[in-house]
Amino acid sequence: MAFNPTLWVHFEPEHHLIASSLSNDGLVMQNVETQERKIQTSDGVSLAGTIYRGENPTIAILLSAGTGFPQQFYRNAARHLAGKGAVVLTYDYRGIGGSAPDDLANSSIDYPDWGRFDQPAALDCLADQAPDLPIMHLAHSVGGHFIGLMPNHGAIKRHAFVSVGTGYFGHHHKSYRMTEMYFWWGIGTISLAIYGYVKPILGWRGGALPPKLFKTWRRWSHRKAYFSSEYNSLMNPQHYADVTAPMQTWVFSDDPVATEKSSAAILACYSNAPHKILRRSPSDYDQSHIGHDGAFRKGREKIWDECWDWFVE
Repeated sequence: MAFNPTLWVHFEPEHHLIASSLSNDGLVMQNVETQERKIQTSDGVSLAGTIYRGENPTIAILLSAGTGFPQQFYRNAARHLAGKGAVVLTYDYRGIGGSAPDDLANSSIDYPDWGRFDQPAALDCLADQAPDLPIMHLAHSVGGHFIGLMPNHGAIKRHAFVSVGTGYFGHHHKSYRMTEMYFWWGIGTISLAIYGYVKPILGWRGGALPPKLFKTWRRWSHRKAYFSSEYNSLMNPQHYADVTAPMQTWVFSDDPVATEKSSAAILACYSNAPHKILRRSPSDYDQSHIGHDGAFRKGREKIWDECWDWFVE
């Protein structure tokens, strides 16, 4: 994911109760129960997670967020998919939302930690909550970047990538590049100097970001090879060539970040995984705009249903 100035979401508190999930025609599908979970990583970090459990589930879905998006942003999609018959887990990466440390400025959190520790721990948690169910992965933006760092990636049967593309600015829409440079060298530089981390100021409306992670993201986004340029250093050990689970990616015509070129670049990292790119326009879903984060906003059930169909076909 790259800087998105429209990232502003109003969150309602997550209630621990049974709620009805609705289909596109407004009919009740299933009751969905939610439960907060604490997820322990192999390096001793505690992550915040939420289980959404539908009645008589047939699949389990790990829902991995984009950079700066707290898990609550995905609650409508999670509840909808659970209502169709799934156990869904959303979670906050370390440094984000409910998984943020008290002192973010002095944290050592880096981008690969999310794939090396956090995603594997979330996957193990989901497997424990949904024993014997096939596990699918629904990834938004950076949620699809680090599968090759997961030692347990083989437990995932299929991946649905929604707005997943590299952060390299040269693969993004030209009209977006000045905005990105403002984020990297304006907002980022000022925020690091004043606060020691990237704070939601001056147009950045995502979550606060750890300093080391931000600097890694900025460095990769100025390289055409993105993170693959560091396979033998920061990303080592990595297992990208070992990932063989099928991938289907949704590319939206008005997404300035996950363009067809940047999406293809991410898929190329998974050289042995069969994949397919679906090209979509907002009008395909009776919408005027989707952009980089709109696929997970309320009212995008048609997109989530397409993901469901891919998982169960």
